[in-house]
Amino acid sequence: MLRKIANYLSQPLGPVTRLLGRSSAATLPVPEIHSREHHDISRRDMSRAALDVLYGLHKNGFEAYLVGGCLRDILRGVKPKDFDVVTNATPEQVQGLFRRARVIGRRFKIVHVYFGRDVIEVATFRALSEPDEREESDQGMILRDNIYGSIEEDALRRDFTLNALYYNIDNFALYDFMGSLDDIRAKRIRIIGDPERRYREDPVRMLRAARFAAKMQFELDPETEKPIHQLGLSLHQVPPARMFDEVLKLFLSGHALASLRSLQQLGLLEILIPEAGNHLHGEALSDVWQKLIECACINTDKRIAESRPVTPAFLFAVLLWPAVVARTEKHLANGLPFAPARQRAAGQVIHSQNEITAIPKRFTQVMREIWDMQLRLDKRHGRHAETLVADTRFRAGYDFLLLREQAGEVEPGLGDWWTRYQEEDEHGRMDMVRQLSRSTAPATKKRRRRRKPAATGNT
Repeated sequence: MLRKIANYLSQPLGPVTRLLGRSSAATLPVPEIHSREHHDISRRDMSRAALDVLYGLHKNGFEAYLVGGCLRDILRGVKPKDFDVVTNATPEQVQGLFRRARVIGRRFKIVHVYFGRDVIEVATFRALSEPDEREESDQGMILRDNIYGSIEEDALRRDFTLNALYYNIDNFALYDFMGSLDDIRAKRIRIIGDPERRYREDPVRMLRAARFAAKMQFELDPETEKPIHQLGLSLHQVPPARMFDEVLKLFLSGHALASLRSLQQLGLLEILIPEAGNHLHGEALSDVWQKLIECACINTDKRIAESRPVTPAFLFAVLLWPAVVARTEKHLANGLPFAPARQRAAGQVIHSQNEITAIPKRFTQVMREIWDMQLRLDKRHGRHAETLVADTRFRAGYDFLLLREQAGEVEPGLGDWWTRYQEEDEHGRMDMVRQLSRSTAPATKKRRRRRKPAATGNT
């Protein structure tokens, strides 16, 4: 009778539960309902698009709730970037209500409703499905599950308690099924249900735990953290394209440095980026590589804070650089010339990483150009400097060089020269190149005049 709930829950949900079944009875949580005067969430905090979806569903007789991260952010005083809606309407019914709506997803069907540039994600309440009612891998990962249920069941299907709050547009009340408010106040990340099973169902939840810890500076509940150290390799079951997206969320959302440290603490960096993680332990250059990646994370966070552009190409170029250097040295030791050694190393590293995170070709090409630029930046004589500054990849290559100097991988000096070169006018640049030529020209010895031999014989 309680088989469903026993599979999902290994910890108390709260003092109140009730029996409510779909096809068989199961103990489901009863929410704490906080009326409008007892919570800090207001419609003023919500986007016009989100309200249009909520009211559109409600006026057509459906239940409609805001759910998850947007509510968590509002309670933390952070302006939400995205708004998610849940309803008892099926995806097809949702699509029929809105002029610009599209059903997407194979694993879980959801609806994207478009209002100009705003996209509201609408999902149907999920049910507590049995394994024979959904498609699973041999390792227990859910491959497809589009069985719909009640809001109580949906709350149990959420990943973490901090994502299990619901705001009802009908009465403006906040529904807390899983002790979410207490966990948010305590800055605690707690998974819903049996941690090991939930991670096996979707290994990406381990990365989400690391990201939430980094983003919000919350602590992982010990029972939530413990299985991550044993189940990290199950991330390799996740499609590489999805893994690429998860890396971007970790490192290009304004908390890259905290994400790096969170991943390392959980033992996930060497699984997510093996070519980087493996070079950060016990090697002569491990401290240098650690500093290089940390400096890149700091710079990335700063650029995002200043609303400046960032690119996955630069991020992966830094993360994979230690492996490129190591593989290049191996090829050189085997007698391969430098240029072919570097090219082969770059190709091998990218190929290896693509098996885990599918980096689009438009980014891998830029990565190669950034790596190639490191050798070209040392060639400054004649018109080389002028040609390099005009190259579209110069700025990225130059920034990369500054990071390498900052981390102590290469001696400082070259980066400063290029900094000054960019600040000079045309005549100043020409003078810098001439001075460089004079300082590097080999010293010439003064030729001594050969003395004529003294005349001999009779005069």
